[in-house]
Amino acid sequence: MISLVVPVYNEADNIQGFVRDVETAVHDSYEMLIVYDFPEDNTLPALAALTPPCPQVRLIHNTLGRGVLNAIKAGFRASTGDVMVVMMADRSDDPHSVQPMVKLVREGADVVAGSRYIRGGRQEGGPLLKRTLSRLAGASLHYLAGLPIFDATNNFRAYSRRTIEEIPIEGEASFAIALELTLKAHWRGWRVAEVPTVWRDRTAGQSRFRLWAWLPHYLRWYLRAMKRAWFG
Repeated sequence: MISLVVPVYNEADNIQGFVRDVETAVHDSYEMLIVYDFPEDNTLPALAALTPPCPQVRLIHNTLGRGVLNAIKAGFRASTGDVMVVMMADRSDDPHSVQPMVKLVREGADVVAGSRYIRGGRQEGGPLLKRTLSRLAGASLHYLAGLPIFDATNNFRAYSRRTIEEIPIEGEASFAIALELTLKAHWRGWRVAEVPTVWRDRTAGQSRFRLWAWLPHYLRWYLRAMKRAWFG
């Protein structure tokens, strides 16, 4: 089974479309873990109003502490699948990429990135500075630190069961969890791969991504990767 881990924060404007998108694109058995921080989140009544309801949806209350990193960790803990896929409910991640990503994990990869920066992938919209920093980080980690993918920062990832069970998560905040897990899997000699995907900026709701607040969390892992590659 595929476990789709979907952290949410007031995604009432997107969640019904997201659920229907996944139903159309994902054909293997899956569970959709909608992880929320507080019961007043407007995502919940929007899901309750979904007609017909989606039987694959499971609501997971994040009790590990508010924030996206803890929401993802709570989703991992609640998951029952052999492959975990982290997706955003804002419909930025292309659900048609889920099956190819899962296929690679089941063929032996431990981390598979949905990549915007290889042939067939692209990014539509989003702040220019964020796009530029992301692309530069991916290219430099690939060419200078040996990371075998080009998109290091996208959180649209598929993980093997052993990745989430055996790799400790040190981060305390932000979406940098994807970079952390990817680097640690690579350092263990586990297979890291990527498939092309199209990322589209949200058209409804408000993004919770905070570039300047979270940049230090990304830099921590970026600099550690460079130090390890160049100085051992």
